[in-house]
Amino acid sequence: MKKKGSLLVILTLLTFLLSGCTSELLVLNPKGPAAALLSETIIFSVLMMAGVLVVVFALFTIILVKYRASNSSPDYEPPHDEGSLKLEITWTLIPIIIVSILSVVTVKSTIAVEKPPAGYENQKPLIVYAASSNYKWHFSYPEQGIETVNYLNIPTGQNVEFRLYSYGPITSFWIPQLGGQKYAMSDMVTKLNLVADTPGSMMGKNSNFSGKGFAKMEFEVLAMSQGEFDEWVNDVKKTAPPLTEEKYDQLLKTEFVGRESFSNTHLEFRPAPEDHSSHFKKPGQKDENESDNHEHHEGHGEQHNEETEVEDHSNH
Repeated sequence: MKKKGSLLVILTLLTFLLSGCTSELLVLNPKGPAAALLSETIIFSVLMMAGVLVVVFALFTIILVKYRASNSSPDYEPPHDEGSLKLEITWTLIPIIIVSILSVVTVKSTIAVEKPPAGYENQKPLIVYAASSNYKWHFSYPEQGIETVNYLNIPTGQNVEFRLYSYGPITSFWIPQLGGQKYAMSDMVTKLNLVADTPGSMMGKNSNFSGKGFAKMEFEVLAMSQGEFDEWVNDVKKTAPPLTEEKYDQLLKTEFVGRESFSNTHLEFRPAPEDHSSHFKKPGQKDENESDNHEHHEGHGEQHNEETEVEDHSNH
């Protein structure tokens, strides 16, 4: 008994000592509304489970002390009880209530972070395509006409709609201080809405094992004011080289690259697995569908004129 008590004390001390070796928990240091909601949910769940542990350990200690073997006479025989219906109902209902509360809180927060944060529902989002390939991230800004590799700049106070996909195995796009993770897959686009309400540098990463180099799929996220973001976009347009299809194919094959910037996006020649042609329409340019519709209407008009002529001739 003494050996088990000593072992428990040692394990407890090691837990507290080793906890100081870890870095700051980024999920508990939110820089955006979605991350703040998730952080509150995590803290609430931890406190609730800690409360359960306190009650269990308190009851355990009371039972050990009150009903220990040395506290009764050698010839003591405990009475035979059939059980208590009230106690059975009590310790059955308590876990159901606890699990129900945690479930409701978790489901509500999960649904909330799937949508644009409260207050940003009617704001036009900044669209960023985030594509993973061979242990790197490509960030395309179709409306700004620029692209970056392994780093991401976003304006504060702006809903950013990330459109995620992959050029290989499934990866997981995660910026812990802005929100939860979401998977990026090869044949479909998933969407994630995030807002940074505090300027500064944050870390993003791939949180899903995708091969030998997945641990190096980290990127810097720099949140800045809208003015600074516009200046950065203009600077990239003026100074960064254009991204050609040959250069992009080379990037896809190369396993590890540094930070790079380009004055156009790969979406122009290598579209994401969805229709986004409206982002690249030039002034006065018509969509193919519009052209087809126009030709269809013209043909319909010609056919209508022919029918009219036939009707006119028939009157003669």
